Amino acid sequence: MLKEVTVDRVYLAQGVTDLRKSIDGLAALVKEEFELDLFSSSLFVFCNRARQVENSSMGS
Repeated sequence: MLKEVTVDRVYLAQGVTDLRKSIDGLAALVKEEFELDLFSSSLFVFCNRARQVENSSMGS
């Protein structure tokens, strides 16, 4: 079931992200390298080598 979510900010990761990482790997990237709160009402967007948007992760 989908619910309506309010997104305050959208973060686009610059450069290439290895999208073979699990959701835990991407969450660690957001928390440790970007020093952002995973549970904020934000959308995190990652791109593959071809610069196509391939994966996104919502905060709470």
